[in-house]
Parts: sequence; C-alpha cells; structure tokens
Amino acid sequence: MAYGMKLNAVYNHYLTTYAPKSCTRYDTHKKSELRNIYNSIVKLNKESPLYILDPSKESRAYAVGLKENARALRNTIASLGGLDDEKMLGKKAAYSSNESIASAVYIGDRNEDVAAPSYDNASYDIEVTSLASNQINLGTFLPSDERIDLPPDAYSFDITINDLSYEFQYNVREGETNRDLQERLARLVTNADVGIFADIVEDGKGNSSLRLTSTSSGLKGNRDYIFQVTDDKASKRAGTVDYLGISYTARTPSNAEFLLNGEPHSAPANRFTIGKMFDVTLNGISSAEGETAEIGLKTDLDSLTENVGNLVSGYNSFVRAAAEYLDSHPRSGRLLKEMDHISRYYQQDLEGLGFGFENDGRLVLDDNAFKRSIIGDENRLQVSTIKDFTNSILRKTNQVSLNPMEYVDKTMVAYKNPAGRNYATPYVTSNYSGMLFNGYC
Repeated sequence: MAYGMKLNAVYNHYLTTYAPKSCTRYDTHKKSELRNIYNSIVKLNKESPLYILDPSKESRAYAVGLKENARALRNTIASLGGLDDEKMLGKKAAYSSNESIASAVYIGDRNEDVAAPSYDNASYDIEVTSLASNQINLGTFLPSDERIDLPPDAYSFDITINDLSYEFQYNVREGETNRDLQERLARLVTNADVGIFADIVEDGKGNSSLRLTSTSSGLKGNRDYIFQVTDDKASKRAGTVDYLGISYTARTPSNAEFLLNGEPHSAPANRFTIGKMFDVTLNGISSAEGETAEIGLKTDLDSLTENVGNLVSGYNSFVRAAAEYLDSHPRSGRLLKEMDHISRYYQQDLEGLGFGFENDGRLVLDDNAFKRSIIGDENRLQVSTIKDFTNSILRKTNQVSLNPMEYVDKTMVAYKNPAGRNYATPYVTSNYSGMLFNGYC
C-alpha cells in the first residue's frame, strides 16, 4: 500500500509539472484489461531493438504529454457511450431550456429510462431563488509601502476547516513592508492547498488587504462558517491575525435554494445530481417568480449529433497537441500523418455526413447537415461509418498510450536476433517509467 501511494505521488508530481492531468472513471480497468496490456507490453519488448534516447527534459515532457493526450482522447470516446460497438456514441444527452439559470449533463446509464423517485417523468423544472456562496475573510487595508508594525520574529496562525487545524509558520523580517508580508502569506496559504485561496486586494489609495476565500461553498451542520483563522494557540509568536485583520468574515457561506418541480430544496454547492440521471449546475437566479429552466433528455438524433461533435472536438484537441511539438520533435509529424491517413480513409463517407476536412488535419462538423444525412431508418446505417472511424482512432490512441516512445527521437543501436529466441525485456517501457522518476527525484 505504501509503495502504491509513493508511486502515485511520483506520477501526479510529474504530470502536474509537465503534462495535462485529469482523472475520470474511465481510467479504471478490469483485471482482464490490465492483463491484456501486460501481454501487449511483453510482446512489444520481446521484439524491440535497442535504442539510445534523448535524455533532455524536453523529450521527457514530450513523451509523457503524448501519452496523456492519447489517454484523454480515449476517455473522450469512452465517455460518449462506451468502447463497445453496441454502445459507442450512444450516450444520451441532456438539455436545459434556460442555460442562464441551470445547465445539465446526463450521467445515467445508457439504457436507463427510469426517472428519479417521487417523479413520474424524466424532465424537471428548476426555479433558483439563491445560489450557494463560499466564505470570504477580508483583512484590514494597510498602507502597502509602510514597514510592518510588528517586531521581527517567528510567527504562526491556524486555519481550522471541518475540525482540522492547519498551522502556518513564517518569519517577519526587519524592513519588510505590509505588502511584502501579505504577498508572502498569500503564496503560503494558497500553495498549501487546504481549500483556501488567498490573494491581495487594493483600494486604489495605496492600501492593500489580504483576502482569504474558501474553495468550497455552503453550510454543514449547525455551523455558519467554513473556516476560522486564529492564533490563540499558535506554537510561534501571535499577533499577525489581529494586525492583518484576517479573522473578519466579510461574507458568510450559504446554500443554494431552489424549487424542483415546485418542491423546495437546498444544496451546499451550485452543482449537484438529480436522481442519478442529471449533473446540474446552477448558473443564476430566476429573474422573476415562476421563471424556470426545464431539464430533460434530448432526442436520440440530437444526442447522437452532440456525441459526434464531442468526438470531433476530442480528435482536434489531440491533433493540435501533437502539432505543437513539430518544431522541437519532428517525429510528431509521423503521428500527424497517421491521424490524417485514418481520417482520409473515411473522407468520402464522412463528407456525406456533414464532415469537413481542414488543411491542418482538423475536422469540422455541420450539425444540420449531419442530422439531415441520417434522418430515416435506412440512412441511420451510415452511423456505422462513424463507428468504424471512431474504432480506428481508438486503436491508434491505444497504440500511442502503450508505446509513446515510438514517436520520440532516438538512435537505434542493435536489432534483436531475428533467428534466435528472444526473451521479453522491460527495456522499452522502463524508459518511459524512468522519465517519471527522473523528473521527480
């Protein structure tokens, strides 16, 4: 368990530094899937030549970024219904009649037709009376350029969140200004990542204040606050809380209040789920009593159109990301050519479905032309073309994820013996894994 936690820390550290990081439910795998990946790695390593790789940080960042971008595209495809032919691109889509009040994403099972308990249909009317808010503590406005009116020493204060207390220790130095201390504490609190964002507010008169804002909103239990700032029990010298005034709550947190199909509800955040079907985000307050946003499911045609549009967006993001490395890593051009070859293979059929092809390899989709092309049962067979295209992209993303080193500049040293019996070695994948540790240690 400890080893797994350390490895996860290494991976997250590297990704947050060099590559986009996201984690979704599509990153979980069955034992059979992991076994297949392992067998593919063994087969790949068994026949792989010996290479010398570029050890620079740029090359490491490129390889890791390439793998992560491929993973992101695969997850996009998976999120549109699944990776099986039967479910692919079959995800239902939600609509909102008034996006300024609320927006929604369908999160239910593809074949789930049951609405939430206590309602007889799968559509909901939402009237928002108030939005959830977070807590803001605003410190005293002090002359920015004046020296701190505190003796130099080691100081500390505590921020208590959900019964957990976090101590922040720092030194007040001789000759420091109020602004110097405020900026230093803002970085200290924000970088601690305890659920508080700190920044500096100016009043336009040469004064500045330290502002603390909770990243969460709403109220829990009988408390009327999310966090408290004190230095009563500080292990170091006290005094900065009163001097900076950061214990003052300028805005208390509150819950979102809304009517769902006429019944009053509240939520600690502006994002919540309804009946395990909709992920709803409240965007604004109803301007008049009775003004609602209707949340429901789009038609199958509209859902398919949205899914294909998301597929195109994911494809274009992957192509753009690969193109960014063309100058520094010419072998990324090979990947772009392979992606272009996949799309061009289906070009004639896709153009008949409303797809367009840009010179830089990106795709465009005319929603209206797409809908017209598949209206009618006999024309819906054309959807199989899109699924074939999607499957081809999926196979390519799996290949890139399995061996991103294929697109890294390297010098071949020797082939494996073609006539002899070769044994599986960890050489190829260990180079990729080593990049993670090299960037961490």
